[in-house]
Amino acid sequence: MTKRSTMRAAVLEAYNAPLRLSTISTPEIGPREVLVRVRASGVNPLDTKIHAGAAPHARHPLPAIPGIDLAGVVEQVGHEVRRFKLGDEVYGMTGGVGGVQGSLAEFAAVDADLLAPKPANLAMREAAALPLIFITAWEGLIDRASLEAGQKVLIHGGAGGVGHVAIQIACAFGANVFATGSAAQRATIEGFGAMFIDRNTPVETYVAQHTGGRGFDVVYDTVGGKVLDASFEAVRRFGHVVSALGWGTHALAPLSFRAATYSGVFTLLPLLSGEGRAHHGEIMMEATRLVEAGKLVPLLDPRRFTLENVGDAYALIRDHAAKGKLVVDVQASL
Repeated sequence: MTKRSTMRAAVLEAYNAPLRLSTISTPEIGPREVLVRVRASGVNPLDTKIHAGAAPHARHPLPAIPGIDLAGVVEQVGHEVRRFKLGDEVYGMTGGVGGVQGSLAEFAAVDADLLAPKPANLAMREAAALPLIFITAWEGLIDRASLEAGQKVLIHGGAGGVGHVAIQIACAFGANVFATGSAAQRATIEGFGAMFIDRNTPVETYVAQHTGGRGFDVVYDTVGGKVLDASFEAVRRFGHVVSALGWGTHALAPLSFRAATYSGVFTLLPLLSGEGRAHHGEIMMEATRLVEAGKLVPLLDPRRFTLENVGDAYALIRDHAAKGKLVVDVQASL
């Protein structure tokens, strides 16, 4: 494999401006990095917020190359890297925030700690859809809530990116899983193994119906706002509420009266701070294990995008018109 001295990349030069397809220098790698030939780049709602300059917790100094998730092939290896070799297929949540180059480029210099071997039974497109949503789901259920077999778990937003992965993780750990969504999402939620709860059902009604009024052992909120408030009402005594969108002002009395606990998930922290990057690589190893065991499948929108029309993918997300994760084909083949 020969590294090219230049590469194509989608560059954001001003917030809300169209991404410009540019030819720029291929990045040089450091001793603990690998150069990845990017095959596919996952698109997340957060990418569109960064593009609009509307994510102060995830600012990306301009000009910048966006793209948080990638899947690709190792093209070059830093001299301190032992886990990967040339030709390895890898994936991970590797950049696109805090000045770290994103995945909407033909090559990316990536901290090797952030990567894991791509599941052998996933295509590059499927693999690129997983990192951010899997890490967010895993950190909430496993790292924060210490999920155990037999527990009753409620996942708010079960058909969403994080939600549909959280259902599958919880099922793989032997939990009894329930998930909220719209009536149109019922088949999707049940298809991933959860008991469907219409999101318009009053919290006291589904708590009584599914837990005998006791409450759920673990509640994962992937929606935020009033849904997080409802989560405090839905958790059992000494239970645990987790949220990936725990912003705003919330009354903690319902949580306190149950002697329950709360955790927030901030998936970007290792990318922004440099702390905990190796754990993200470990989490992606768990994703590989689950995928190869047939216990995890990403939900993909079948529409195809390239570096030339990334803006169309962003528009679908802004319009809430995506039917699963969107993925950009950066390089269709080697």
